[in-house]
Amino acid sequence: MTETTLDPLAAIMLVMEESFDPKWGEAWNRRQVAASLDMPSTAIALIAADGSPPETSADTAGFAMTRAAPGEEELLLIAVRPNLRKTGLGARLMDALFESAKERGSERILLEMRENNPAASFYRSAGFEPIGSRKAYYKLSDGSRLDAITFAKAL
Repeated sequence: MTETTLDPLAAIMLVMEESFDPKWGEAWNRRQVAASLDMPSTAIALIAADGSPPETSADTAGFAMTRAAPGEEELLLIAVRPNLRKTGLGARLMDALFESAKERGSERILLEMRENNPAASFYRSAGFEPIGSRKAYYKLSDGSRLDAITFAKAL
């Protein structure tokens, strides 16, 4: 069945299913995303392949989701469909996130990721700097553990 309307939850789940490698266990399930979207402190941005807002869930090429706290926001999730990576859509999503966060009164954006995440170069290019770590925070399916790295960007 093709989505003919824009349902943010469906749009996010479509992109997430394609974008997150199950090996790392980082994708959220539908219930987790829905619960987050129900919170007034959550903000999302959706983007189509041409950089415009998507008209339908199926048109969604990427998304970003944040949670606000006084003076700051946490980037919870950001993803672009694998076949559309390296096209500038991630940077456009990040720029939209920065602008909307400033409009909500945020002074900085935080994010946390596993230490070996190849997205680190993308985050650094967007202006994020590492500010801390959590030792052995992520547990992998084989029982091994990876550190979490916390990044921040002043707005």
